[in-house]
Amino acid sequence: MKIIRLLLTLLMCGLVWLTVTSCFNTSPVYINTKNTRNIHMIVKMNKGDYWNTVKLGAEAAAKEFNVNLTFKAPDSESMIDEQVAMVEDSISQHADAIILAASSYMGLAQVVDQAAYSKIPVISVDAEVGSAKVRSYVGSNGYEAGQKSAERLITLLNGTGEIGILNFTSASLNGEHESGSIDYGARDADEREKGFLNYAARYPNIHVVQISYTTSSTAEAEDLTRQMLKNHPGLRGIATLNETASQGAGKVIQSMGLDNIIRMVAFDSSPSMLELLQNGTVQATVIQNPFSNGYLAVKYAVEAVQGMDVPERVDTGTKLIDLDNMLYPENQKLLFPFVK
Repeated sequence: MKIIRLLLTLLMCGLVWLTVTSCFNTSPVYINTKNTRNIHMIVKMNKGDYWNTVKLGAEAAAKEFNVNLTFKAPDSESMIDEQVAMVEDSISQHADAIILAASSYMGLAQVVDQAAYSKIPVISVDAEVGSAKVRSYVGSNGYEAGQKSAERLITLLNGTGEIGILNFTSASLNGEHESGSIDYGARDADEREKGFLNYAARYPNIHVVQISYTTSSTAEAEDLTRQMLKNHPGLRGIATLNETASQGAGKVIQSMGLDNIIRMVAFDSSPSMLELLQNGTVQATVIQNPFSNGYLAVKYAVEAVQGMDVPERVDTGTKLIDLDNMLYPENQKLLFPFVK
């Protein structure tokens, strides 16, 4: 707790605002701030530290660029149809631009095309969507993030042992939704998994024995972790590929007293995850830059509305954090953004 209190104290000195300016060369762009722009941001779900931080970054940019920001999200990442309906509603309300973190790569593609047909620019944030009409993608490289997770976990296991993966909705699962529309899952989940598996394939003594998928329920992630441990008593490592999966798996490992048996590499940096990192339940976590994701998505949405050229892709990066580097000033800015 001393480490976390120290970091929180440093946070109050205003380090977080530098997350955007220090991580990106934001050279002056002449954005017209006289006219108020109505921009709608639709993300995967309305809870969680990660999405709260994305929202805070977006709100910071909204104040800077004179944007009336409407924030919308379903209760769960698996509620694809509800997210589609939210985009349709934004189109009917004639939003100047839409920022979308798509819960389904293909499930949101058609409605994004509809937005473009209505001359509403769409900025994709955090997760890509299968439409050529998206003006820009702002977020991390999921494949590289998966490789970072695999590299560290395999190092922790000295290159041998059984590994389980706890992922979220997968783009490889071609299931049917309640409405009958096909849901191909989230592209970022699929890319992280591919990156992990491709890296692990280099090691003949590493065996990925189970991959489980959770939605946005920590309780479900706990149940899946218990089942994984029951199915594979020789399991030596667990990789979790989003915030919810990480919180659920970490809680189970800690409660079962498996801290010295199971090596775990998590994803994202919720306060509970940082405590698990500090007490040794989790050995490392791959973190993103949600504040910058939100800020830059709004910035480029404004530029797109004004007819300016925007970059096709903006990689906001990922970083692997452990006890050895979590106190570095540049990492504190990523670990402790403003969260209400």
